[in-house]
Amino acid sequence: MSLRHAVLGLLTEGPASGYDLLKVFEASLANVWPATQSQLYGELGRLADAGLIEVVAEGPRGRKEYGLTEAGLAELRRWLIEVEPESFRRTDMLLRVFFLGVVSPEQAQAYLREQGAVAARGRESLEEIRSTVDKGDLENAPLAVYGRIALEWGLRFTAMQQEWAEWAARQVDRIGERHTAAAPGTDGSGQSRP
Repeated sequence: MSLRHAVLGLLTEGPASGYDLLKVFEASLANVWPATQSQLYGELGRLADAGLIEVVAEGPRGRKEYGLTEAGLAELRRWLIEVEPESFRRTDMLLRVFFLGVVSPEQAQAYLREQGAVAARGRESLEEIRSTVDKGDLENAPLAVYGRIALEWGLRFTAMQQEWAEWAARQVDRIGERHTAAAPGTDGSGQSRP
């Protein structure tokens, strides 16, 4: 996904200013594709230059409302149907997990528990978004329906991440127990023999 296509998709719901789009990003897309104000406004300029969006209204203080052009809608449809989604194969967190054996079991468990806590916080954030979306009056609007589908993926994914991190921390407990019991030069309790 790109910021370009996220903006085009949001504009299918109707014209919006950069400020309006930024608020939608913060409320709904930040967990999928975060964007800063400067990134968003830069992208709006590039989309307008490419003829994919156009200024449909200009208000006080230079506030511009952008609308989707036919070329913009065609580009969005092409991207949705023809472009293979990028698969993320690099995960910094899992690379770290792979090498946790070089730190103490306590440090490994702390890292894994923190990953579980991060997932739990992410899920809580998504739950807040869900409660906001459920209060909306656009229940059957296409963006709301498909937005809920994407939100459900996020909820399930963060639940899986939290469950996995808790499971992984328990595995480190077992590794620590076996290592202590079997360590050479110990009496089986982890204490050194005299």
